[in-house]
Amino acid sequence: MTDEDITKNDELAEGKKFVKKKQRERYVRKGRMKQERLRGFVRFLLTLVMLAGLYYLSQASGWYMNSNAFNYIDGGSVEVINNKIIPSYKILAVLKSSNVPEVPLYLAKTNDIKKELKKLPPVENVYIRRYAFPARIQIIIRERVPVITISPDVKAPAVAFFTADGRLIGREYLPLGKEFKTISVLSYGNKGDDYHKWDINKIRKIQKIVKYVETYSKEQVEYVDLRTPNDIFVKIKSVNIRLGMPDDDVFKRIERIPSILPQVKLVQDKVKYLDLSWEKVNYLKLK
Repeated sequence: MTDEDITKNDELAEGKKFVKKKQRERYVRKGRMKQERLRGFVRFLLTLVMLAGLYYLSQASGWYMNSNAFNYIDGGSVEVINNKIIPSYKILAVLKSSNVPEVPLYLAKTNDIKKELKKLPPVENVYIRRYAFPARIQIIIRERVPVITISPDVKAPAVAFFTADGRLIGREYLPLGKEFKTISVLSYGNKGDDYHKWDINKIRKIQKIVKYVETYSKEQVEYVDLRTPNDIFVKIKSVNIRLGMPDDDVFKRIERIPSILPQVKLVQDKVKYLDLSWEKVNYLKLK
């Protein structure tokens, strides 16, 4: 065999190897293409299944409130918490005037309910939480803080109260619970000092007077008598204190309490009131 024949045989062998290599590569590519098509089809099916599942989940009854949900409180669909002043029946009346959402609860708007509840005088703010399975709402009430109650007489029940932000609230929200520590103020609400016209500054001044009296007497104030607006009295356990005009000097007059209170306690049963209404003069009014 000549060198030329050997060369041809080598070229033929190399050609066969190349053809087999290309065949193997085509076979591998076809296999990969089949796998990719299968994966794509499986992903497509899974996507369809997930979309269908999400659709049916979104339409599940657990997302929808019962059509009678606003007819009861704490019946499973509506829970109200933190309403210590507002009776539940007043909140229920607001709910009954609202429409139960006909859409899934996560799509329901609650702003109208909040707006109506905030019209109740003791309400400062409202928060509504939504839950599913079963669909229900939780209404969290933040109420204004009572600071002063108004009564016409010591033995008469309160007829109204003021909150820390100066809001006057009527007797429909009385009596207050024992957890509320307020200043009892006696007032007839007459033309000379109609408490319906009191503003936040008046409320704060009464609070300041009470704080001063308690600080200097070291006793708790039982009530403030404003039935004669220009001649006020403050009652503590030991004695009734006449402060006179509620002017800017009233706080200086209160500062004189420690100098005379020990004398009051010596003859406590005979004292009608301690008079601090005069400038730089203290005296005891006896019974």
